[in-house]
Amino acid sequence: MFRFLKSQTFSRTVVALACGMTVFVATAEDSASPSKSRTYRNTLTRLKNPAPLLADHPKFVQPVKEVTRYEAPLLVDDEGADLSVRAWRFSYNARGIIEMPNRLRADQTAVIMVHPWGIDDGQGWTTPEPAGVCDFCTLDKNHLAAKHTRTVINPFLKSLRDRVALVMFSLRGGRDGVRERAYRTITGTPSGEVRRQAAKEMHDVLNAFDYRGEPLPQTLSLSSDTPVIDYFKQFPGLDAGARYNNAGFWDLPTPVTSDIEMAPDDVVILDNDGYPPLRTFLREHGVRHVLLTGYATDMCFCETTAGFRNLSRDFNVFLVGDATLATFPANSTPRYATNAHISFASLNQLITQVSWVRLDEPAKP
Repeated sequence: MFRFLKSQTFSRTVVALACGMTVFVATAEDSASPSKSRTYRNTLTRLKNPAPLLADHPKFVQPVKEVTRYEAPLLVDDEGADLSVRAWRFSYNARGIIEMPNRLRADQTAVIMVHPWGIDDGQGWTTPEPAGVCDFCTLDKNHLAAKHTRTVINPFLKSLRDRVALVMFSLRGGRDGVRERAYRTITGTPSGEVRRQAAKEMHDVLNAFDYRGEPLPQTLSLSSDTPVIDYFKQFPGLDAGARYNNAGFWDLPTPVTSDIEMAPDDVVILDNDGYPPLRTFLREHGVRHVLLTGYATDMCFCETTAGFRNLSRDFNVFLVGDATLATFPANSTPRYATNAHISFASLNQLITQVSWVRLDEPAKP
């Protein structure tokens, strides 16, 4: 999304101007200590002719294919489990992909969608013209992501909402006097009347802004010695500042996309609140497991407040690999970028897919 990594100690700093967000990364001492342990038999059984992974939505995600695949024993095994989540990871030492079943309690599971920005979706927050950038950076790319939300993520959330502990959405920015009245947040639940008033206020604010910035530069001043350096300094590949987006664009309250059918009890996470309050909120609601969806796989999905680098320190996290999209500059499809970033994440994260998350039928009275 229009969020990109500036540097890191690998890649921990998100450029605040582009993303309009602050990154909060948990430290090791923040993690909870395990209450008890068991012996896990790490027995790997070779799978014969397994089907490609993440193959259900090839228009959005290129299927994952690996020559060597193994089956491992059940990993998460909750007493009273009613949610099956098959998952996989990649190991260079095992020289292949390792798959394993998991049995979770749905009422101890949260489903979180990272950065479902309501941009170019009719609510009023719009990519600035003629050269502004936001989210996936072009209208066509934003509309493609919206289609992914409607066809993959929204049905997934609807299928789980009545059984899991929480459905949550993270948004850029902090408290702006509007969103904490328009949505339930980790600090409060507004009444229906307050929400209706805040929704009207948000509509008015978003639709009153002047979404026009400057056009692309027509001339550049280049030195004879370093014309390439001068060229990119004056005409970078990504500038989400006031020049092209107009001053005040990133101060507007980013709404949850209208492509999601929200429920009154769904919870919005504001990035600037930081990770510790989110962790506390999840623990207070008995959450031990997280199914993570949303955007963008290469940035916000991993690096922001509700990203997996934070959550995986304290919870059993499953990345829903076909319910996320990576940014895809210089391409017309996110398929290959998403495949690559999910594949890299699989070195230290468990990956599942929508069709692998299955609820047990509720017991008949």
